This record gives sequence, structure tokens and C-alpha cells, in this order.
Amino acid sequence: MLKNFLPNQHVQNIFEITPALLKEKGISGIITDLDNTLVAWDVADATPEIIKWFQGMEENDINVMIISNNKEERVRIFSEPLKRPFVYSARKPMKRAFKKAAKQLGLKKEEVVVIGDQLMTDILGGNSAGFYTILVVPIVETDGMLTRINRQMERRILSWMRKKGMVSWKE
Repeated sequence: MLKNFLPNQHVQNIFEITPALLKEKGISGIITDLDNTLVAWDVADATPEIIKWFQGMEENDINVMIISNNKEERVRIFSEPLKRPFVYSARKPMKRAFKKAAKQLGLKKEEVVVIGDQLMTDILGGNSAGFYTILVVPIVETDGMLTRINRQMERRILSWMRKKGMVSWKE
């Protein structure tokens, strides 16, 4: 059961995920979380660095879709200027939104990576739906109330995984 929380890969930030790295794995689509993965949860717009990251993916024919448990307005305000498709109120970790996103991208699950900062939503959901998953370190340490509860459970799961030798990185 806890193996469903184990990402395929762990990186410090989204910028470590490059088109070359993805192409090497046969990936041509990204389903990414928004808050604390692309920008801090309380930042409305994409930073210049994130805009450049999206442009790099687009230039390399890697489609990016944003998937969030947040409300439509929050996700739309971020996604529309980038001309990126999105799924809001996704109810992660349920598989349905991940499968819907892959279908909208027109890709098989083997061609898609799920990227996010939370084990309890992004990684669990991506793994349950059969996608390759990458966990990023959250951009900021502050979170909304529900996410704070998730983070407490995540710390316990990561601690257990470290003791079992399943992960080697630090929080």
C-alpha cells in the first residue's frame, strides 16, 4: 500500500525537469500540479522562470496540462495567460482527473509524467492511475489548512520509507 506513495523520481524543483530528461524516458506530456509545484500557493501568476520553462517544453513538443484541486478561478487565472489546458477541482488523488488529463493530451499513460509536490494527492493519484511520477520539493513551507494535515502524514510516510531504504533524499 505505501508503495503507492513512492514517486519514480524526486527533484528539488520543476527546473530540474528538462525536455531532454523527459524525451530520454519517452515522455511527451506533463500533467502538473499548480500550487507549490509551479508557483507558491499564494502567487496568482507565472513567474518569468516558469514562463520560460513552459516555453522550453513547448519548443520540444512536450504538452503540459495543469491539474489542481483548487477552484476554477485560481487555476484559470494562472493557466490562461500561458495558453495551457487545465483541470480544476480535480479531487486528487482520485484517478479520474489524471486519466481525463491524459485523454485531453491525446497520449498514452506511458508517454505522460505526473509532477507534484504532495505524496498524498499528486504522487498517490499519479501512481494509482499508472503514470510515471516526479515529486518536487514544495516551493514554500507554508500551506493551506488541509495541505498542512497532508504534510504531517507525508512526513510519517517519508520517514518510514527512509528507514526501509526506499528513499534517500531529505525533506
